[in-house]
Amino acid sequence: MNTHRLALFRFWIPLLLMLAVVLFLLWDEHKAHIIGVLPWLVIAACPLMHLFMHRKHRHSGGRNDRNPER
Repeated sequence: MNTHRLALFRFWIPLLLMLAVVLFLLWDEHKAHIIGVLPWLVIAACPLMHLFMHRKHRHSGGRNDRNPER
């Protein structure tokens, strides 16, 4: 293993382990709050998904994508 890969390995493994411990502790202490907010997050995600998914369907003044001459 070269030194660059070894340095990345020494950085990411402890970081991921620490993140896993933090997420476990947050879940353990705030489980009721997180579960209580989930339905509201789904409802809030609906308009955001609508907004971002319609970006590909922009309508620009009668331009027809199937007819490039227009």
